[in-house]
Amino acid sequence: MRTMTATPTPNPSAARRSIEALALGDAFGERWFPLFRDRRRAYDEIRARAVPEESPWPWTDDTAMALGVLSVLNDHGKVDQPRLAQTLADTFLSDPGRGYGSGMHELLPSLAAAPTSWPSATRALFGGEGSLGNGAAMRVAPLGAWFSADPDHAAEQARRSAEVTHAHPQGIAGAVAVAVAASLTAGRVQTPEPALDGSASAPEPAPDLLARVADRTPPGPVRDGLIHAIALPPTTTPRQAADLLGSGRRIRADDTVPFALWCAARHQDDLIAALWATAEGLGDVDTTCAIVGGVVGAGTGVSAVPAAWLGRREPLPAWVAALS
Repeated sequence: MRTMTATPTPNPSAARRSIEALALGDAFGERWFPLFRDRRRAYDEIRARAVPEESPWPWTDDTAMALGVLSVLNDHGKVDQPRLAQTLADTFLSDPGRGYGSGMHELLPSLAAAPTSWPSATRALFGGEGSLGNGAAMRVAPLGAWFSADPDHAAEQARRSAEVTHAHPQGIAGAVAVAVAASLTAGRVQTPEPALDGSASAPEPAPDLLARVADRTPPGPVRDGLIHAIALPPTTTPRQAADLLGSGRRIRADDTVPFALWCAARHQDDLIAALWATAEGLGDVDTTCAIVGGVVGAGTGVSAVPAAWLGRREPLPAWVAALS
């Protein structure tokens, strides 16, 4: 990874698109959990594209923590680690019932009292190994979109954001992979060049998104999973991909990120199709859908999402709409 010199020009509008879609994916995915006692029924309803009718669709800790990361970027222009520790801790204490994992229930209250203790407190989790869970990955897509001008800088800032809660190298690698994917996806969105006949030409699809992400992901199981995902035949179904790559059932970064980015790469221009495909994998479906929403939405936004979906989704804080 190269040494960073100057901070690239931020892209707050891409970050806004990403957080809007991340929250939608999170809330949409969470709606399927009540059906998971009957997995066959859940899978059949997802395959039938039966939209969950209950309202509202609240989002979970995925969105709450993503908002924390984004607020620090908006205030400081970079990942200020003590400030992020304080923000994530305060966010947890304000609503601990958002579905946080056991590690965060242990870590975040201690950081509220001593935010600068994050290096030792985070390393102490899970018998001193640190967390290799998917929490740092699920919240980081808006950061990648913010730094769409420089995927390498996005990777470095993702590492810094992950370290505050996830000391294990694979917890960090998952965040790096998702941030790079969102950076590359957001980077595709630009003013189209006028064609010779005066019409606007659409941007070309990003070639080999997974390969470009894998190139910037640290070695280990997350990167290995991405390489496995690259090799899957084009005829692979989401359910087959979930069986082969994992879809978050173990709540680990390596069991979550490769499948989520495989879904995002196959549906880079269609957020709704991406979310349905991701839901077919079942597993930790709010987190996989949050990751996919944040990555794909960094490019598409939510303008093509049915109004009924957006009307059901829990609103985001007012400051998000001001990002531009």
